Order: sequence, then C-alpha cells, then structure tokens
Amino acid sequence: MSEPGEWLIYRGAGEPHGGITQLPPPPPWRDFAGRDDTASDGSADRRLGGYRHEAELHRPGAEELEMINAALYLRRPLLVTGSPGAGKSTLAHSVAHELGLGRVLRWPIVSRSTLLEGLYHYDAIARLQDVQIAAHHAASGPDGAERQDPSADIGSYIRLGPLGTALLPSELPRVLLIDELDKSDIDLPNDLLNVLEEGEFGIPELERIADRLPDGEAEVLTDDGTKVKVRGGRVQCRAFPFVVLTSNGERDFPAPLMRRCIHLELGRPDHQRLATFVRAHLGDEAARAGDDLIAHFLERSRSELISTDQLLNAIYLTDAAAPAGRDRLADLLIQRLDRPR
Repeated sequence: MSEPGEWLIYRGAGEPHGGITQLPPPPPWRDFAGRDDTASDGSADRRLGGYRHEAELHRPGAEELEMINAALYLRRPLLVTGSPGAGKSTLAHSVAHELGLGRVLRWPIVSRSTLLEGLYHYDAIARLQDVQIAAHHAASGPDGAERQDPSADIGSYIRLGPLGTALLPSELPRVLLIDELDKSDIDLPNDLLNVLEEGEFGIPELERIADRLPDGEAEVLTDDGTKVKVRGGRVQCRAFPFVVLTSNGERDFPAPLMRRCIHLELGRPDHQRLATFVRAHLGDEAARAGDDLIAHFLERSRSELISTDQLLNAIYLTDAAAPAGRDRLADLLIQRLDRPR
C-alpha cells in the first residue's frame, strides 16, 4: 500500500512540477487516443465503454433469452427497462455479436431528439451555397458553359441517421439501439409508431425530384459512412431490424407503443453480472481485486440509487493508484444519485 498522498498527481502545493508524466494510462472507456476504431464488429469499442467485450461475456437469464428470441421471431422492437447498469445496452451488442449482424447502430436520445433526426439529415444550406458558387463560376466562364442540373447531386447533402440506416433493404437485419427513450420529448414515442410498424419512410426532398434523377435513384450517405442508392425517394426494409429501446423507467410510454413492443424488465444486476461487467472493462485481475467493492456496491444499491459506472471508476482508481484509504476513496466516488439537495 502506498503512503498517504503518494498517488496524487496534483498536490495543491502551488509549486510547478512534472508530475503529469507519472499519470497512468486512462481507463479503457476514456482512452480517446488508443480507442479501437477498427474492431472486428465495426465498433469503436474503447469509446463505447467496452461493449464489445461485454457482449462476448454476456450470459442472459432465461426470461431475457426468451424475450429476445420472441422479438426476433415476431420482428417486433424490444423495449428493455431497468435501472442504470442493468445491462440494457449490452443486450443489443450481445445479439449483434453472436448473430454476426455487424456494428450496432446507436441512437442516443436526448430531450431535443426528433424522429427526423433518427431518419435522415438534409443539409439544405450547404447545397444552396454550392449551387450559388457553381452558378457564379458558370456565369463568369466561357459563353455557353454547360450548367449541371442541380438535382443531380442532391444525394451528397443527405445522410441517413441510425434509424434510417437500419431500415435500408438487406438480407440480414441490422441491430438498432435507441438508447434512453424515456429522456425524449413527450411526442417522440408516438412519432416512432408508424415507422416501426411499416418499416419504411420517405425522403420528401428526393421524392419530389425522383423523375429527374438517373434511374430515379440518388446516392446518399449512411450512418455507417458508406454510400447507398435510394430509389424513388423511399427507404423500405427487407429484413426488419432488431430494435432495442432502452428506458431507465423515468416515465411511462403510451399504450400504442407498448402493444407494438416486446417488453423486458431487467432486475438489479447480481454479483456475477457485476463481476462480468468489471471483467469486460478492466480484466480478470481488477475484478478479483475489486470483489469486496462489488459486494459493498450491491449492499448499498438495495437502499441507494447508485450507478455501475461509479463502481468501475472506484475499482479502476483504487487498483491503478493503490491509494491509502482505499475504502474511503471508493465511497467518495460511489455517491448516491438520489440524495436530497
């Protein structure tokens, strides 16, 4: 065990020093320089907090397994509710990993999220600027300079969102994670109904000029960063995507949405699941060294709202820095989230 204060980089003494060079490597989920953007499943697995490793280690319970397969068979969205850290997001990555369905398309929801944002984005301002620049060059060029039909390159200004990309026609379904839907504006769950029911949507900017496009097609960018052709201005799925909607239970959803989904309620994670969670992010040794912190975390979680992210922070710091007063530092990092102010 190190001496008190030995692990400190910033010492608060007011004297400049080169202690920053002693800072250990960052936690995997905060390693922006070393993240793996070319993981085998296409995910930036360090940036996503090790979901890829969690997916490999994830072992669902019987009810969870049945509800996942029900959603796959019925081609229905899976609404997964539970406390933070219960494994809701991991579920989507686990299905994609085991079934070989590629990168998980993730749509993180905030209070300002709209259906259009999930479907596609059309950059009308950039297109207008480019048309004006092209017109200026044509006007100042040789007489009779040929002007390109401005509708020909409209696809360059359209990018499909995660939901729009998931609905592209393909032989195998994509996995779409609509994360923390309960944080959305009150209208978004209702706005999702038709798209999730019909499995298709239109892009009005393309539909209006479809007869002027070569073969009625426009090439647009996807959420994956690749280009695909959209015919007639409409996107229609062939294999309905495996859609996972997650919620921390902060609000109720309208009945029309609930009846279109398979609902899975995840309970609080047990010791084994938390140990798997830690092992996926920090490795076997850290999981063994932090076993007592996991047990203490579980005890506190029975009466306090605390997050597994806090547990990861505590185990990483007390393992990497090995400071004196380990338990005290862990309690400082794992603060209850529901305490009155």
